[in-house]
Amino acid sequence: MKHRILVAYASRYGATREIAEAIAGVLGEHGHEVDVRTAEEVTKMTPYDAVILGSAIYSGNWLPEARELFESFQEELVTRSVWLFSSGPTVTADPVEVMRGWTFPEALAPLAAKVKAEGIALFAGKIDAEKLSAQDWLINRSMRGVVGDFRNWEQIAAWAKRIAAILEESRPFSTPTQL
Repeated sequence: MKHRILVAYASRYGATREIAEAIAGVLGEHGHEVDVRTAEEVTKMTPYDAVILGSAIYSGNWLPEARELFESFQEELVTRSVWLFSSGPTVTADPVEVMRGWTFPEALAPLAAKVKAEGIALFAGKIDAEKLSAQDWLINRSMRGVVGDFRNWEQIAAWAKRIAAILEESRPFSTPTQL
């Protein structure tokens, strides 16, 4: 069954945007109508049956624009299928294991429970030293961070395929028609 899906994201240097686009691509291949928008571009949820919201993580937190979108639209998100993802650890091992079980910002966990998020994912990220601001470069260096692209595209595609399968089993959200 075809759904209208919003994939919204917050990305500082573009790596999370690329993850959002990859997720949208898989959903589109499964016949869904998908819009990819930055968190700042989203002004309404009305046309969407499902929402996938993601953010780059810095110091264990989502970027402010993703947090703001999540908080501002929480009432609308309660009535839709919602999935959440974070992008950021730059490691070659399983990012969840490396971050000792961390999968989502603790401050946003009550909101994720409120909207009944159907899934939460943590994906390894990418750091391009040439793109980093001076402050981010210093933080990365002080944390003995590494540079490189550690995103696992197969893992990202598999997550998106699971979402597509769940959506294919459900009815699209219908908004009341105005007379």
